[in-house]
Amino acid sequence: MEIGIDSFVANPKDPKTGIAPSGAERIRHLLEEIECADRSGIDIFGIGEHHRHDFADSAPAVILAAAAALTKRIRLTSAVTVLSAHDPVRVFQDFATLDLISQGRTEMIVGRGSFIEAYPLFGLQLQDYESLFIEKLDLLLKIRSEVEVTWSGRHRAALTGQGIYPRPLQDPLPIWLGVGGTPESFVRAGTLGLPLMVAIIGGQPFRFRPLVEMYRTAWRKAGHPEEKMRVGVHALGYVAESDEQAGEDFFPGYARAFTEIGKERGWPPTTRSQFETGRSPQGALLVGSAKTVAARVLSFSKELGGIDRMTFQMSVASLPHQQLMQSIEMLGKEVAPAVKAASTR
Repeated sequence: MEIGIDSFVANPKDPKTGIAPSGAERIRHLLEEIECADRSGIDIFGIGEHHRHDFADSAPAVILAAAAALTKRIRLTSAVTVLSAHDPVRVFQDFATLDLISQGRTEMIVGRGSFIEAYPLFGLQLQDYESLFIEKLDLLLKIRSEVEVTWSGRHRAALTGQGIYPRPLQDPLPIWLGVGGTPESFVRAGTLGLPLMVAIIGGQPFRFRPLVEMYRTAWRKAGHPEEKMRVGVHALGYVAESDEQAGEDFFPGYARAFTEIGKERGWPPTTRSQFETGRSPQGALLVGSAKTVAARVLSFSKELGGIDRMTFQMSVASLPHQQLMQSIEMLGKEVAPAVKAASTR
């Protein structure tokens, strides 16, 4: 099983001083964290995409290109590219170029995102939420498979045989489909033969098993090669010296972030009791000691009928840079080896 990290490059104010780090400082720290992940044996690092004041990840391909120049082996991906809001031609060009810079270490995860700010920002209508994504995914996959593209749709000018360059080093460039809890999305990924990345940020992971089975059924029904089917999970996580320390470190920022989001979406404030339930053996939070977190990753895999990749979203808790560096190192040097050893038995 692959172990990875996803970052939304959260950029909050310090709770004591009320001062947020500068954009330059936050990006510098992020690149140091990616270098640390590369040294520590982490398999993949992903950068999200948001267009909000509290995140510094609006241009993930640019960040990943900087990371590619500083790293040697780690794979680099978006997490996720909000495809509905962008031109698939430009998205493909950006990630094909990134693949050349990284010497074949690039992937992308495409989806619709969990926030809606990108739609008005780029002049799009929210009522086109579904049709934008379906159409643009179709075009992106066509560009991946054909150099000279003929295509037409509702939301973009037609292509009449133009060549799309550069071409990536990898053929094909890996494209995963990022999904939440919509059954149609799981079926779409299986039907198209795309690897599946499931965001599980709360609740009980076993409840996603029927949806993952829908993906597997659709994959087999479409006749795609069994050995290429892949399921990944994106979850909130953090590793510390002990379960108690991990909880004390992670909870304040986690509660602050979800309480703020809750104000926009009508949720009540996040409580410590909810947090502790979330990181119980039945919950979705991977927060604890290396031993505890490794066991929970394996439990996730069992509950979902087997997974190929687990990525940890640590930045939601807005932890200090040095704490993140320590957690990344523990994830790579202690959790990943334990998970891989158990997965191969």
